[in-house]
Amino acid sequence: MFTSPPIPLLATETTANLGPMVLAGVLLSLIVVYLASKLGGEISRSLNLPPVLGELVGGVVVGASALHLLVFPESGATAADSVLMSTLQLVAGLSPEAVPEVFSTQSEVISVLAELGVIILLFEIGLESDIRELQEVGYQAAIVAVVGVVAPFTAGTVGLMLLFNVPTIPAIFAGAALTATSIGITSKVLSELGYLKSKEGQIIVGAAVIDDVLGIIVLAVVASLAKTGSVDVVNVIYLIVSATVFLLGSIFLGKFFNKSFVAVSEVLQTRGKLVIPALIFAFFMAFLANVIQLEAILGAFAAGLVLDETDKRKELDQQVIPIADILVPIFFVSVGAKVNLGVLNPFVAENREGLIIATFLIVVAIIGKLITGWTITGQEKINRLAIGFGMIPRGEVGLVFAGIGSASGVLSQSLEAAIIVMVILTTFLAPPLLRFAFKEPSESAEKLQNADVAN
Repeated sequence: MFTSPPIPLLATETTANLGPMVLAGVLLSLIVVYLASKLGGEISRSLNLPPVLGELVGGVVVGASALHLLVFPESGATAADSVLMSTLQLVAGLSPEAVPEVFSTQSEVISVLAELGVIILLFEIGLESDIRELQEVGYQAAIVAVVGVVAPFTAGTVGLMLLFNVPTIPAIFAGAALTATSIGITSKVLSELGYLKSKEGQIIVGAAVIDDVLGIIVLAVVASLAKTGSVDVVNVIYLIVSATVFLLGSIFLGKFFNKSFVAVSEVLQTRGKLVIPALIFAFFMAFLANVIQLEAILGAFAAGLVLDETDKRKELDQQVIPIADILVPIFFVSVGAKVNLGVLNPFVAENREGLIIATFLIVVAIIGKLITGWTITGQEKINRLAIGFGMIPRGEVGLVFAGIGSASGVLSQSLEAAIIVMVILTTFLAPPLLRFAFKEPSESAEKLQNADVAN
């Protein structure tokens, strides 16, 4: 008579206890994430730096570079490297046999939450990118933006391939990360200095907004190339055209959608009557972009641009902020946690090339944006140095590139670390450089200051 082999008792217990243990691991991870993001953000703010930079550095501290509280399998870590898994074994009685599976599942849950975080982040950026402002800044901001994207992307990509023999796809990804400009950081500094409404300030902010749009298109194309693993000219053209058509088409159709959206939100009576339909739309657009082989974040960004045109924009923006406060820090801390800055240790011989690559990226990142100030014509007394410096910080947008690159698996540890170092350094440098550039007021700034005095 045939009998099935007995199932080990330990396996049964492990399977039964797996769900609660995974939940415990996720909860511990979220505690670490929020502590790191809040402490890092507060310290960064006290130093007059963007809180998002503190969240990233907080992630570096709790991640693979230091404390190993938050580590991920895709970064090469194992369950044995995770302090949280050791804690669960000690406190919750997690069996050694179940540790690898709990670690893998818990890491996957945090990664999914981080993906939701970046989708919400891009939706929020879209809501803050006023399309009407883009129409008013004129051709000068457009020229600054295009040069600020093309110059660093080309120099970075070609330089990595020719000087360091970096494969095509990773080189393109790193080059794409150089295209970003953080409008939030630049706007904050310009506002503090009283130059936000100057001619330079208008050009910088307008160019940064256009940079966001161009950068998201570039990211969607590059991330799609990473999925295929090869560069096919026909596929590249398809991706560029489809990303552009998707974005512009969404904005065009959004003019008709907006009235329906407002009407629906006014009919609904229960809690979330505005933000829930908005999130449904954002997630649908993200899904649609993903289905047509683009990145989900492009769809979320497009949804934000569309809803920015509604009469409910300010109210919606306020309701999205608490959701972003919950999910976005998971993304930034996870990006920092996955980076192992140890691969840039100059005292280890094999790490020196990665350090040289980081230096190369920083130089290209600065020069590639600095030259944009000299693309402006017909403005003799404009502060070109200030415009160039204003375009330098990569901030949260640069981190989005690094995060997507890390998730795609195309970046080596040293190249990923080099990109993170570039983002951190350019973000640190921008505020003092802008303050230095504005020591000598331009003609437009003097007029504004005189007008303020007269009033």
